[in-house]
Amino acid sequence: MSGDGEKGETRFQGVGVSPGIARGVVQVMRDELEEIIRDKIDPSQIGAEIARFEAALVQTRMQILEMQQRIAEAIGTKDAGIFDAHLLVVEDRTLIDEVLRKLETDLVKVEAVFEEVARRYAETLSKIDDPYLRERALDIQDVMRRVVRNLQGKAPKTMPLPGEAHILVAHNLTPSDTAAMDRHRVLGIATDLGSRTSHTAIMARSLGIPAVVGLHDVTEKLESGCMALLDGFTGKVIINPSPETLAYYGEVEIRQFKVSKELAELREQPSTTRDGQHVVLSANIELPDDIVSVATNGAEGIGLYRTEFLYLDRDSLPGEDEQQETYRRVAETVRPHPLIIRTFDLGGDKIAGGIDVSDELNPFLGWRAIRFCLEHEEIFKPQLRAILRASTVGNVKIMFPMISGVAEMRRALAILDECKEELRAAGIPFNPNLQTGAMIEIPSAAICSDALAPSVNFFSIGTNDLIQYAIAVDRVNERIAHLYEPTHPAVLRLINMVGEAARKNKIWFGVCGEMAGDIELTPLLLGLGVDELSVSPTLVPRVKSALRSLALNECRQLVQKAMRLETPGEILELCSQLARERYGALLS
Repeated sequence: MSGDGEKGETRFQGVGVSPGIARGVVQVMRDELEEIIRDKIDPSQIGAEIARFEAALVQTRMQILEMQQRIAEAIGTKDAGIFDAHLLVVEDRTLIDEVLRKLETDLVKVEAVFEEVARRYAETLSKIDDPYLRERALDIQDVMRRVVRNLQGKAPKTMPLPGEAHILVAHNLTPSDTAAMDRHRVLGIATDLGSRTSHTAIMARSLGIPAVVGLHDVTEKLESGCMALLDGFTGKVIINPSPETLAYYGEVEIRQFKVSKELAELREQPSTTRDGQHVVLSANIELPDDIVSVATNGAEGIGLYRTEFLYLDRDSLPGEDEQQETYRRVAETVRPHPLIIRTFDLGGDKIAGGIDVSDELNPFLGWRAIRFCLEHEEIFKPQLRAILRASTVGNVKIMFPMISGVAEMRRALAILDECKEELRAAGIPFNPNLQTGAMIEIPSAAICSDALAPSVNFFSIGTNDLIQYAIAVDRVNERIAHLYEPTHPAVLRLINMVGEAARKNKIWFGVCGEMAGDIELTPLLLGLGVDELSVSPTLVPRVKSALRSLALNECRQLVQKAMRLETPGEILELCSQLARERYGALLS
């Protein structure tokens, strides 16, 4: 960080993971309140604690009224009414009297008493089967956080407007956070944690939101309401940008707009190399709303539909009919191009409501994805039947995540066959020739790919996990993020092994991990013989341009050289050199 006084420009350096420039008001999303310690007090201190409590309630009320006034001016008085319930909480005599009573009996600091009483009220309301009362539980929790922060002397300097477009600053964003996030209001994302392949980075690229991760402790140094400029290219977050900085970034945006305009013109062009080899270029999506950007960016269908993201912010998993309708709608939208549906990849950091997953020491090596589904047929089979029913559209394919070997693949296919029989018996139509595939994410699956190939119609390599498992590098661990190297010779050999097994068994293979969207590595993947690349929708034009600039023959020659090199750096430099020669402007 560097700065020149409170109102001067201050810069933070992180890792740029999603390109673009964002300017706007910061909104800091803090994971939790600071720990509230139940410090004991003497009976003689009760009066002082009551005075602190009353002052905090007045302060909170003033903050809410100020926010209400700002909303009334910015949006209209109707929307400002959403804070009436918050005002009622700070004026609720039942709640306040309960706090004062417990203060006298428990003899602990008032923030601990208030937090306990408010949390109990909120929990009681949240269990009542009434949407209005459940909303009031959220109001109580929100006000509780504000009052406690005021008692702790940590009130935000400026309250952000809910619904106002903002740069979201957070310690980390879990899949559940992003599933519940108002994506249309987020101009940019900055997080303390993260790497190029963390969930935040993948989601930001998918949505085309500029993002910077790995900022260490930026959430502790910023407050909501300050003005910021976020540079997703170089990883800078600039607070109170100077006129010179704003002018410089204005020029950057003009240059990027020109590149984007040129890329947009490629939308209807085929993803074919200079020497005529067609490579299918698909998109990865998380939610049905993402479909719009698939066609807009010129992708040939969906190579990875991450179905679990539909259900991460719900209290329970959806039924078979609801799933079938969703999958059918997506399939019909992208027809005649394919839709490849990945079955639930739950577990790890993706926990859906209604599923009890106990804490694991290492959830990424634990009970997740296909392992979880094979043990929970009551969750797995409704999804498989829903996919089969949607397959009558004609373009649906299915793939199973985190397959480790033949036995797992056979078990998954056997359950799929059981679902087919159940639908036949009920007279429900489905496509009996539905294509099935295995995601190659575990080194054991890559090593056994020649044995797996006869069971499936295609392989799709999930490079994020394959790299993580192959070189034992947790991709969200900041300390070792520099060791996460897609061009590691072992990774190259594993991908080559999968390609050889696919060609030998006359099935196609693709790459759907983040490596597929890295245009520095496009020459390497083409040379390894991939039939399909599936990337975040917003990256499709960039990858298409790179692909159309390369000749397959030169990429094969590059791979022959790369296979003789010994370090990730040497292989990366070889790829970068060809990429710079063919499409240097895309890399700048």
